Amino acid sequence: MTAIELRLAQRDDLPELERLASAAIDRLLRPFLDELQLAASSAIMGIDAKLIDDGTYVVAECAGTAVGCGGWSRRRTLYGGNHVAGRDDGSLDPRLEAARVRAMYTHPDAARRGIGRRILEWCEEAAAGEGFGRLELVATMAGAPLYAAAGFGVDSSFDDTSTGVAIPLLRMSKAIGRSRRHHPDRRRRGALTISWSPH
Repeated sequence: MTAIELRLAQRDDLPELERLASAAIDRLLRPFLDELQLAASSAIMGIDAKLIDDGTYVVAECAGTAVGCGGWSRRRTLYGGNHVAGRDDGSLDPRLEAARVRAMYTHPDAARRGIGRRILEWCEEAAAGEGFGRLELVATMAGAPLYAAAGFGVDSSFDDTSTGVAIPLLRMSKAIGRSRRHHPDRRRRGALTISWSPH
């Protein structure tokens, strides 16, 4: 089976990643939401370029094509793409607060190949390496099974009504083991390259 490579995202990846996110929202959420909710989901979700700038966002590629993306954040914003108002870029305290898992998307044609799980593993290792002891995220109904399988528990459920349309979401979290290992600078292109063949 063709290997899938995980690498750090760059600003010039944004157009392809935005198309990937749009396809994931439209096709993977469709079994759970109606047309109005799908449109509202596109309005509140998407890629946050701040994660790319921070070196905490990765792309999964197969034969040079992006098939998944996701990352984590040491900033306070819990979810929302570049176009969403009200994001908080303040820094989290790893001693007291949970790192965020953000903007996880898998292309519908590449679903169920272990891509999301591998990105989550990378997020956990990287956040633990900066001293965080917990991860937190907001899950869609389509994404919740992945996070549950990876050990995340549901803390609460809520509806995002910022667009005037209620979108059901889950707030989930997971305890992780803190690590004091030094991690290389992930901002450099090529600083991270991991390949694996999904089963």
